Amino acid sequence: MRRETQNILLVLLGGALLKLALTDTYLRYVKESLRPWLIATGAIMVVLALVAIVRDIRREREHDHDHRSHSTWLLLLPVLAVFLISPPALGADTVTGKGNTAPKAGAGFEALPDETVVPLTITDFVMRTAWDDSGSLDDRTVRLTGFVARQGTNVYIARLTISCCAADARPVKALLAGQDFATLPTDQWIEATGRVVPGSATQASAFVPTLTVTTITTIPAPPEPYED
Repeated sequence: MRRETQNILLVLLGGALLKLALTDTYLRYVKESLRPWLIATGAIMVVLALVAIVRDIRREREHDHDHRSHSTWLLLLPVLAVFLISPPALGADTVTGKGNTAPKAGAGFEALPDETVVPLTITDFVMRTAWDDSGSLDDRTVRLTGFVARQGTNVYIARLTISCCAADARPVKALLAGQDFATLPTDQWIEATGRVVPGSATQASAFVPTLTVTTITTIPAPPEPYED
């Protein structure tokens, strides 16, 4: 690989990292705790590339090289595209056709707050439905936040969990029941309020619980689309 191309790639990758890390866009790809590392890595890559570019330009002037390699700098154009266009977060396509990963039994669950409507992550909802033998969710109204996913005639509220970054994303979802969801677009973010069907998250259902919906509201996508 030619030096000019190497330098352009450093500028491209470093600039892309900085662009992502200095906005909430990075949350589409990695966890919040990794932001300082993204900023540091991007800055180092850009500085190294700029130093190398200045050095090469001076060397060309001193040795009166021809200008055939100058067209390589046209590769800077993709940098503008990276700054203007960012791929979206993972969505319904990642969920379709997959059940929930078998949840691991824990030592116990914290008591739910004494509220009329209990906000839960979808992960917590799945875990409690599958493993909480005390039935803490029975006859309790919960509120889940996620995006719409479909498989055949089934409609789900879903979320993706990550340990580090989008590359290790795993889907968690709950089947929606009790209303007509035909008008909800796939990938639309929603808040769904309702009650769990007891015992619905089993191995036979791929650990996907059923939520009988009472109310449903469309919302904008959150800045941080993944659950831990």
